[in-house]
Amino acid sequence: MASHNESIIREPLITGKDITYAKITDDILFPVENKANKAWWIGFIVASLGACLWVFAVSWTFWYGIGSWGLNKTVGWAWDITGFVWWVGIGHAGTLISAILLLFRQKWRNSINRSAEAMTIFAVICAATYVVSHMGRPWMALYCLPIPNQYGSLWVNFNSPLIWDVFAISTYFSVSLVFWYTGLLPDFATIRDRATGLRRRIYSICSFGWTGSVKTWQRFETVSLILAGISTPLVLSVHTIVSMDFATSLEPGWHTTIFPPYFVAGAIFSGFAMVQTLLLVTRKVLGLENYITMFHIESMNKIILVTGSIVGVAYLTEFFIAYYSGGEYEQYTFLNRFIGPYWWAGCMMYGCNILMTQLMWFKRVRTSIAISWALSIVVNIGMWFERFVIIVTSLHRDYIPSSWAMFYPTWVDVSVFIGSIGVFFTCFLLFIRFFPSIAIAEVKLLVKSSSEQAKKKLIDEGHLEPSQVEFYKETLINYDSVEISDYEKA
Repeated sequence: MASHNESIIREPLITGKDITYAKITDDILFPVENKANKAWWIGFIVASLGACLWVFAVSWTFWYGIGSWGLNKTVGWAWDITGFVWWVGIGHAGTLISAILLLFRQKWRNSINRSAEAMTIFAVICAATYVVSHMGRPWMALYCLPIPNQYGSLWVNFNSPLIWDVFAISTYFSVSLVFWYTGLLPDFATIRDRATGLRRRIYSICSFGWTGSVKTWQRFETVSLILAGISTPLVLSVHTIVSMDFATSLEPGWHTTIFPPYFVAGAIFSGFAMVQTLLLVTRKVLGLENYITMFHIESMNKIILVTGSIVGVAYLTEFFIAYYSGGEYEQYTFLNRFIGPYWWAGCMMYGCNILMTQLMWFKRVRTSIAISWALSIVVNIGMWFERFVIIVTSLHRDYIPSSWAMFYPTWVDVSVFIGSIGVFFTCFLLFIRFFPSIAIAEVKLLVKSSSEQAKKKLIDEGHLEPSQVEFYKETLINYDSVEISDYEKA
């Protein structure tokens, strides 16, 4: 994509010495063109075991029905819908990074958009499995769509937010998949030109005859911008519609107009946390520290901080509206989150999502890889508990005390959730094994303007003031991929 001017003392987006176009290609394609290392195999085996657990648990559910879950007459939604909303939320960061940051010409997206887009695809697939499982009759899932049959068109109930979910998420998945695959085309062609035999044939088919001509690149950029424009409203609409599953009901704790923006902020919050979790490990295992730098890590932490703060404000707004409404049932629902039997889940939700996130105000925390990785996991734990609290604590005590009931997950509930995580990581590990995890063509655009090599050349040639040089050096102290000693000699 077209570049824009940037400050010559801004932190580099590519680090390392002797960075050339050929070296970028070799570094990024090394995991694809060579045998997988030991760390990848360990992760893949563990993830595959989780995926096998998921297959067993879902098969058990299909055979015995959802009565094998811990659901009861009072709590009809529990871990299943919690997992569904959690996975849909995680899938938001990929489209945000790909589409919105592309439209705003944020060049730091170039190194992380590919993995984030793949994460979106796999997260939405995991979310869809919950919906099909919870139907009770999964073979009827096809009838969520208006399909012609011998009796005429079988129309679904378009007044139901659950049907809105089907259309919103399927549209989101389709557009995200096309966006992701379109970005892969030039990189598939690069692998094709370097491969031989069967691999060359496979990647030749995948590249759709990409030639790399000027006309091809012009169409590629046009299509990317169009898809970005289509995807941007989807980021807002999908989780807004998911929130309406709750907001359009009359259930205390759900019937609130703040849910749409609250859910969207929470989705971006958890999505960026998962991107952080994946990329911090990926950059280390695949040796991509020069391309996923501290600038990327800190930028994502800033977005996590902002969206986490928005979620915190939403929590406070919920309590205020419950108090201001004067509704005794609404007030009790929120009071029950603190003094009820699920108080521990509420503490996990507020502690992980509000208190822990505020640590990112400190630059030392934002630029610490170990702390960033730990906090990203804490955020996703907190966001799972948020969905659990919203769903279960609002249902387990309704208007009639005689019908109050606790929800206790069975081994099937736990296995389906843990198994879905296994499915997600299995898919992601296969992705980084056979597909380039970083967009080669887009990263190459940064070499002449945003790389450490280009900026160091400016310093060596004396184009910067001494104060600017010192400021630039200070920004590199936290980079684990920069040799500070090289600047001391300069």
